[in-house]
Amino acid sequence: MASNSEKPAQESFPFFSLPNNQNQSGFGFLFGSNEKPLPPPPPSVEVLTSEMSPTVKYTVESVNLGDGLTLLKGRVSTHEVFALSNSDLVPGKYEGGLKLWEGSLDLVKALHSEIQGGQLSLKGKHVLELGCGHGLPGIFSCLEGASVVHFQDFNAEVLRCLTIPNVNANTLRGPQQLYLATNETEKTQAEVRFFAGDWSEIHKLLFHVCDKDYQKGSDSSSGQDPPAGYDVILMAETVYSISSLQNLYGLIKKCLSWPHGVVYMAGKKHYFGVGGGTRQFLSVVEKDGLMEASLIAEVADGLSNLREVWKISFK
Repeated sequence: MASNSEKPAQESFPFFSLPNNQNQSGFGFLFGSNEKPLPPPPPSVEVLTSEMSPTVKYTVESVNLGDGLTLLKGRVSTHEVFALSNSDLVPGKYEGGLKLWEGSLDLVKALHSEIQGGQLSLKGKHVLELGCGHGLPGIFSCLEGASVVHFQDFNAEVLRCLTIPNVNANTLRGPQQLYLATNETEKTQAEVRFFAGDWSEIHKLLFHVCDKDYQKGSDSSSGQDPPAGYDVILMAETVYSISSLQNLYGLIKKCLSWPHGVVYMAGKKHYFGVGGGTRQFLSVVEKDGLMEASLIAEVADGLSNLREVWKISFK
């Protein structure tokens, strides 16, 4: 991973807590503050592969991630899809899914490193990528033998015009039943599906979700196992908006398999101009007290302000 600092050791890292009487992050932003109210989100829908856009121009290019790892990424016009000219995002309308953000590549590299180091295996796992956009972390999971990979993005248009074509470009055959060649040249079958909608509502469509927010120990007296969830949840550059952090964390709690599920989160330490960041999200996690996090990578390559990759799991 390109970085000006060495990869940090995988150990618990203290969160940034905010005093009750002081909401400032120290970088001039208010926690939970000046964001304008958003319009109601679009309805949540499953996007079928047959709904891939036949008209939007899609071009593909390779992305060399180092260490022999290369993926393909698509390029489409924001103006053609959303009638917007070169905009990163318009809150409540378009959440930046057509741009390949740096954190997505950081996350793929971190997953690759975790696998190489024996800390992670994706074979046979149920994986959910939130805020997927190009979907490269989810695609990487497919190629590493995950049995279920579900992609979620706010915008159905992003899934139709970019994510589904990217999945097709990177694999031997397209979903819904996606056949991939493993390193052992065997055939494995992965269920790949696509879901569009807001984090406050999308759990109603997902297939591996707990019926309620799971609280540690809540099912022990019944003698029943907790509801199954996703083994791995991936998200890159999803924590830029303060107003969405609670919904994002609430969705994770509904979806993550207890007790061994793990979240990999890549993002900027601070998003200048919008107020979110990895540490703001971790403050939400810490306050709840159900999960803990460890810092597994820092990236200071000059392409943006400091970026991080975190691993979050149940205590």
